[in-house]
Amino acid sequence: MRDQDPSPVDADRRLSTKEAAELLGVKPETVYAYVSRGQLSSRRAAGGRGSTFDAKEVEALARRNRQKSGGGPGGSGGELSVRTRLTLIDADRYYFRGVDAVELATRHTYEEVAEWLWTGRLRPGASFTAPEAPVTVARRAVQALPGHATPTDRLRVAAIAAATADPLRFDLSEDAVLGTARTLIPTLVAALPPVRPDHRDTGPLAHRLWARLSGRQADEAHLRVLDTALALLVDHDLAASTLAVRVAASARAHAYAAVSAGLGVLEGPLHGAASALAHKLLLEVLDRGHAAPVIADELRSGRHVPGLGHRLYPGEDPRARALFSLLEEIPHAAPALAAARDIVATTARHTPLHANVDLALAVLTASCGMPATAGETIFAVARTAGWIAHALEEYGERPLRMRPNGLYAGPKPPRPLPEQDTDGTGSHL
Repeated sequence: MRDQDPSPVDADRRLSTKEAAELLGVKPETVYAYVSRGQLSSRRAAGGRGSTFDAKEVEALARRNRQKSGGGPGGSGGELSVRTRLTLIDADRYYFRGVDAVELATRHTYEEVAEWLWTGRLRPGASFTAPEAPVTVARRAVQALPGHATPTDRLRVAAIAAATADPLRFDLSEDAVLGTARTLIPTLVAALPPVRPDHRDTGPLAHRLWARLSGRQADEAHLRVLDTALALLVDHDLAASTLAVRVAASARAHAYAAVSAGLGVLEGPLHGAASALAHKLLLEVLDRGHAAPVIADELRSGRHVPGLGHRLYPGEDPRARALFSLLEEIPHAAPALAAARDIVATTARHTPLHANVDLALAVLTASCGMPATAGETIFAVARTAGWIAHALEEYGERPLRMRPNGLYAGPKPPRPLPEQDTDGTGSHL
């Protein structure tokens, strides 16, 4: 939300990303979103560090935004901004509490990265364990679902069931919510049925999750890729599901309910389920031998090619880059990696888009014998930690502040009462 109107700037100089964001009253990552939409142009700064923006162009965009929002800070339009200390996305990199997220994810476990995001402290060897009572209740609820239920269906039901087993769920103090976080995430994993019935739930969370995704025996390299994927996906600023979580937390919904709100939004094909589309595309490329005919079919059908481009990254998604690097160390992932690179190269002839994390997850899931929905499960489990971090932040803010004003566009009142519908057609004329 804007604190004040942008002030005029020297139109002859170029602005840094930070200066442009302050002038526009948005986050730095939103500035790059404007670039990707064609609303702003950028130029690489001297020395190749960051981007610069034409001051006159930024001022014109700020003026248009003010007009859309009703002329000032009291308007109800424009970009929604929420102050957060958790994640910053800037110039094809992202940071958790100011620390490079890729470096954190490649050097620390998922549990350790989650603790850093929640508390700003690293807990070496952090491990999440689930009490027997919520696991039993969650498993029974998940087992009652029909076979065609999606992974997100199962996780959402598991979260709600686990909440019923926690009489202290309405305690929103930081210590209580952190306690919930450390037991809810492993409960969600334990509630999912393992592929191999002889599996025993021991070891790190990635090992327990692997047994729900693949019937193959996992070695250290495979588990490292999965654990890193979880850590990379912990948070990504205000994605749609995260905003839903903050709205729920603003109304003082407990942590289980806030996570359930995030899972509900995550199920959309443009969010957590996007990796399944990339998985299916990758399998088709592997089946047909090369990407050209597959991409042609996608474009001919008017469909977006999944796994490519991200509105917050002008270049390659850093999460994809990190996962591809680890997957190169797994020999049998080579065919899927080659197919992914073929997709990127083929599509570049039409539009220069880079791989995003959905394509990297597709390489992982396809090369490890996992179903297309596995990426959605990985995404949901990982992001639960970030959702709880955002809920914790929101519990410290003014209640019900996530309440925008509607812009009414209906008939001008007052209107007469409608006549009673007597012909069954719905007409009241």
